[in-house]
Amino acid sequence: MSSGAEGIVRDQPAEMPSEGGPLLEYKGAVPPAPDWFQQAVATPYETHSVDVKGAHVHYQRWGQRGRPGLLLVHGNGAHAHWWDFVAPYFAEHYNVAAITFSGMGESDWRDAYDMATFSAEQIAVAEHAGLFDSDVKPIIVAHSFGGFVTLVTGAEHGDRFTGMVIVDSPVNPPERPHRGPPRSGRPNRVYDDLASALGRFRLAPPQLCENHYAMDYIARWSLKKTDGGFTWKFDPSIWTHFQPNKDPADLLKAAACRIAIIRGEESELMPDDVGDYMRKLLGHQVPFISIPHARHHVMLDQPLAFVSALRTLLAEWDHSEPHRSI
Repeated sequence: MSSGAEGIVRDQPAEMPSEGGPLLEYKGAVPPAPDWFQQAVATPYETHSVDVKGAHVHYQRWGQRGRPGLLLVHGNGAHAHWWDFVAPYFAEHYNVAAITFSGMGESDWRDAYDMATFSAEQIAVAEHAGLFDSDVKPIIVAHSFGGFVTLVTGAEHGDRFTGMVIVDSPVNPPERPHRGPPRSGRPNRVYDDLASALGRFRLAPPQLCENHYAMDYIARWSLKKTDGGFTWKFDPSIWTHFQPNKDPADLLKAAACRIAIIRGEESELMPDDVGDYMRKLLGHQVPFISIPHARHHVMLDQPLAFVSALRTLLAEWDHSEPHRSI
């Protein structure tokens, strides 16, 4: 993969197709959700922000301070609330924090963005949330774009972490074509009412997701009131003012902590050849977990299977030593 923003995936687009998205049929009503989901998102959490290079970076926290730290990291254009129905399953044993990067969700926007600053935001949130307070070093779990930021953190600050779990963040082989994020910087559209905005929400890259209750939940947290109606919270100009970074393949090899990879088995971004390339870069000495019937947005497609796989991985890391040869 070349340097810069190529290969970075937008998980929540600014402009939806004219025919609308899968939430259109509900006309603003909340889709029915299973009990486990309703209980999870009702779990109390703290909200905080920390100043990083002049911008307030929002995060949420579950569990008790002093327990081993777990930092949950979202994808491009997304926010911490993507983890609201995952984090509670780890709060009994971990001090869990979910970050919202600057320019996204409830965090401040910047005049310009770069991977080093996003990485600094991860460290700042981990420190502010007390993730380094335990005798056990914390773990990062990062989806999509968040995985690329985490590669920077792992290469430069990996000695401060037990490990990092990269979730469907494709480090492509050199021969595979790359697609960068949109750079138009076109302002986010304003919708007349909440129902209209929800009706235009869909995932990107485009994919089916049968769990409309999860999509509706994150869509509502993705919107804000503005003059004339509702609009998306993320900064549409992020990639027009973005500074390039090192090759992700080099960063992956340079990680100074344990690594595990989770992918959606049906993800178009993480087919077998990409997974094989990433494992080759790591000497085939890392866990590589495929979640059945999941696409790129693994925690939305198969949330309980994802939780189960992550719980198993973290439990194994609790009592084993890393074994890597790169």
